[in-house]
Amino acid sequence: MKTNEVWVYIEQNNGKIADVSLELLGKATELAKKLNVKVGAILIGNNVKDLCDKLYAYGADKVYLADSEKFKYYTTLPYSYVVVNLIKQYEPQIVIYGATTTGRDLAPRVASELRTGLTADCTDLQIGDYIKPSTKEGDKLYKDILYQIRPAFGGNIIATIVSPDHRPQMATVREGVMKMKEPDFSRKGEIIEFKNDLPNHLFITQILKKVQREKTVDLKSASIIVSGGMGVGSKENFKLIYDLAHILGAQVGASRAAVDAGFISKDHQVGQTGTTVRPKLYIAVGISGQIQHLAGMSESGRIIAINNDPNAPIFNVAHYGIVGDLNDVIPKMIEAYKAIKK
Repeated sequence: MKTNEVWVYIEQNNGKIADVSLELLGKATELAKKLNVKVGAILIGNNVKDLCDKLYAYGADKVYLADSEKFKYYTTLPYSYVVVNLIKQYEPQIVIYGATTTGRDLAPRVASELRTGLTADCTDLQIGDYIKPSTKEGDKLYKDILYQIRPAFGGNIIATIVSPDHRPQMATVREGVMKMKEPDFSRKGEIIEFKNDLPNHLFITQILKKVQREKTVDLKSASIIVSGGMGVGSKENFKLIYDLAHILGAQVGASRAAVDAGFISKDHQVGQTGTTVRPKLYIAVGISGQIQHLAGMSESGRIIAINNDPNAPIFNVAHYGIVGDLNDVIPKMIEAYKAIKK
């Protein structure tokens, strides 16, 4: 049954839907509207049927549901078997996944089984036309295909990738790059249950115990972020970043250079290879402003840059710039804020 729908793989953990899946439902709604098709959500798990109403609210028209004790925990073979068989049966034209640990494990296996393309870590998806040059029959026009857009060569260029000859067109998308739409809980949809028997050989591994460390940093939902870069100079100097963040009630972020230098853990990393954020206020301290970092914070409501280099690229995107030594500037900012609060 060829549906030509736009599908989103829904990642859930203990009945909680991952934010990236809800973000992707919003994007899928945009793509499906341009293609005049419906949005499908693939939901696999145990006792997860109650999540369907939330998926409808965020844009799904149909939920392809595999609900069984066998799917209590994510394991590669059973989950990929379900996704592959659903795609073969209903033939969507686009399937998108979050570029999470799970998505990066699942999507390539599905693509390999279906012998179709997959673009990893996309930052945008669009619908457009593509002309494929041909030496024999002339140029061939492909209408309404998926533009899979992602940074390449270390973020120095933006590549647009297409898979015109194979279906479904598939991509993984980074967390936070798509805006989550406002839910509409009046929306209703259709549940299509997956009832195929699963071969025993899919269950060659068994999860005996699951140990999960909760993130101590929540950059995505922070309204204020104070980030430090290589210009902070040392792990010890990052105490100033924490002091300013504490007085402002902010989260602490960092550039990749600061993380790679060991100043702070990767959980704090903002940018192309870290977390994409959209706070009301972003304070960049000692961050030069390379494109990889800007990709993750340029949509902040207000950006304040503090750097001792007046020619630092970060000043090109900052709403307010302070040229000076952070060891001098930050203590003065803290004292000024304390004075206002009194």
